[in-house]
Amino acid sequence: MSAADNPDGDPAAKRAVRPPGPIALFFDFERYGATMRGEIIGGVTTFVAMSYIIALNPAILSAAGIPASAAMVTTIIAAVFGSLLMGLYANRPFAVAPYMGENAFIAYTVVRVLGYTWQTAMTAVFVSGILFLVLTAARVRPWLVEAVPAALRTAFSVGVGLFLSFVGLNEAGIVTLGVAGAPVRIGALDSPGVLIAIAGFILIALLLMYRVNGAPLIVIMLAAFACFALGIAPAPHGYAGLPPDPRPLLMQIDFHGAFSWGFFGILITVFVMAFCDTLGTLIGVAGQAGLLENNGHLPRIEQPMMVDALATTLAGLIGASTTGAYMESATGVMAGARTGLSAVITAILFSVSLLFAPFIAAIPAAAYSPVLIMVGLQMAGSVTRINFEDLTESIPALCVVLLMSFTYNIAIGVTSGFVLYPLFKVATGRWREVRPGLWFLAVLSLMFYVFYPYR
Repeated sequence: MSAADNPDGDPAAKRAVRPPGPIALFFDFERYGATMRGEIIGGVTTFVAMSYIIALNPAILSAAGIPASAAMVTTIIAAVFGSLLMGLYANRPFAVAPYMGENAFIAYTVVRVLGYTWQTAMTAVFVSGILFLVLTAARVRPWLVEAVPAALRTAFSVGVGLFLSFVGLNEAGIVTLGVAGAPVRIGALDSPGVLIAIAGFILIALLLMYRVNGAPLIVIMLAAFACFALGIAPAPHGYAGLPPDPRPLLMQIDFHGAFSWGFFGILITVFVMAFCDTLGTLIGVAGQAGLLENNGHLPRIEQPMMVDALATTLAGLIGASTTGAYMESATGVMAGARTGLSAVITAILFSVSLLFAPFIAAIPAAAYSPVLIMVGLQMAGSVTRINFEDLTESIPALCVVLLMSFTYNIAIGVTSGFVLYPLFKVATGRWREVRPGLWFLAVLSLMFYVFYPYR
């Protein structure tokens, strides 16, 4: 009998039929077509792409009088808790951290404009998390998600993609603030940092064309070291040290200051922004990872939503701002992430960053922005799935896409779709195509626009 007929005598055959290890079984590698290499590189890439939050979230929250050093630690704690839970419980490649946009709303609008204390603002975050928990446990949130039509689901992916690309272009300095009548304009293309970012974009495009594994991480590391070497960005002065004390922010919520009619508007705004950011990000990144079903649904979506609810609840208690799945997870997906193992790896790296935060925070925008631009372009490719012949479908979808980027706010884009879609269906006599859950989202979105502080 030959070796081909007798696999037991062929070492190579033994390796081929050897059962997967416990890690691969736990995270169901076979179901999602995952590999250990892809999960590791994907987790690292996601962490590097979103590590800016370690420095940026405390900087924004400090405008509300929150101690920046303590906020850095609570930012990391929120990211570790959420990402770890997302990986181990939901088994999804979505990293979790405090949301951009919501943190600015809390710092600049709730505290500095409306005059509430940051403790009261964190109470809104905490209460929103509790509401998320109740709605998710009662399966109301999945019911709401299932009511979202396919056209809007596709628009979320396209909109988040363009949003990512716009963020990347702006962070890199390729696109910058303009003047009255022309809000944005081309940046200083002769700037060394901008040139590094452009070179990084071209490099990542070439690496993807040649199917090089880990292309995003390669570009980020090469661009970062180039910026350090050329003096474009300051190299970190220290690489390790003991983290600051987070106790000034722990358990500081203030229910007494929350008992007012004005607080209801803040609560509605925080709730809708967080809900819509999470919904748009989950569907957008899941589509990039190939995790959506043919009808555009994300299987077992209640699990990542429960993680989002728990993470937001914790974030309010520790003073870290509204927390949820991060759109930068798409960079890890592009690098090979498919399961929750990548989120666990991201959580581990966030834990390590408590000791190495100065180095992580030193990675400049010129290094990670090319990845954001490329991921956004790839996500935007799903625009072809929108039915442009049906205006009741395409107009709300395109409003979602445009407003996400042009208002620099994912929630604004998502809520516009929730309002316009049923409006146009009713106006054309097709109200039966609107599911009951979407009516609820439409009302909630209208309340969002009513209470949103525009000045």
